[in-house]
Amino acid sequence: MNLPLRNTLYNAWPTLAIMMGASVWGMVWYPLRMLNALGVSGTAASALTSGAGCLFVLLVRRSAIKTVRWHWLLPALALFAGITNLGFVWGAIHGQVMRVLLLFYLTPAWTALFAHFILRERLTWAGAGLAALSLAGAMMMLWSPQLGIPVPGSLAEWAGLVAGMSFAMSNVLIVRTSRELPGMRAEMRTAVIFGGAAIFGALASLFEAMPAPPPGAHAGELTLLVLGIGFVLATNNMLVQFGLARVPANRASIIMLFELVVTALTAWLFAGEVPGPREWAGGACIVLASALSSWVHRSKPGAQTNAPADAGDEGKADGDGKNQPRAMV
Repeated sequence: MNLPLRNTLYNAWPTLAIMMGASVWGMVWYPLRMLNALGVSGTAASALTSGAGCLFVLLVRRSAIKTVRWHWLLPALALFAGITNLGFVWGAIHGQVMRVLLLFYLTPAWTALFAHFILRERLTWAGAGLAALSLAGAMMMLWSPQLGIPVPGSLAEWAGLVAGMSFAMSNVLIVRTSRELPGMRAEMRTAVIFGGAAIFGALASLFEAMPAPPPGAHAGELTLLVLGIGFVLATNNMLVQFGLARVPANRASIIMLFELVVTALTAWLFAGEVPGPREWAGGACIVLASALSSWVHRSKPGAQTNAPADAGDEGKADGDGKNQPRAMV
């Protein structure tokens, strides 16, 4: 193999890693619905799969545990990661998955606000305009003459909206954690996020009744599915971190929008959910806001856009935190 071709293939791996990660997130709702069909509630599914993912990260990257030290940001990060995970899982199981995901993707609007107050980042006219565009897309998607006020029409859609807000807060807290705990490895932040999701999901499961399992359901099948989802999500998270450490933040954010494409296809194939004209129009505004957010917050020429792979790359985000790995579900 000649050198230019080998270099091209080598440089393509990080992009492929991010795209594969987005694909996994775009189809993970389906095995979660399988868990629900086997008698596991959304809250319990969140707890079990996150717990399995946390355990996998700690076992595989146990040498990084020594980089952890106590800071109030860690329980805060765990809390908001737990709300993110629980809202996304519960919404994807009980709602129309594409609408839930589009409401989740209002993240740029919330991140601009949270970063202004928590990270002391100046809220520019461009950032405010993108937030308005994103919210306008949601209002377009949710409005109908029969329902009146454009608000989420079901608990599942509210769960997706709250999950997106919590995801934005998690992104902001990850950036602040990387600043105040620079020696903490990215894998341990991932473990904190998975651990928080497991604990929060376990507490929430106490208030949700388990669905009736189908006749002939086996505990072994359920256990394998839970462990499999946890293993895939943990591996997927580390794979995405590999890509994020080597791809400019603004480009990575756009690549991650591939998740919406995969979600739309899998929702159509596996659940027969086809978005209507309003969903497409509103979704287009939300996607456009996310893509433009990456361009607005692009790195200055000559600036280092990403940290080295072993330097806690999770915290080196672009201006709105959109390139953070999502250690959830």
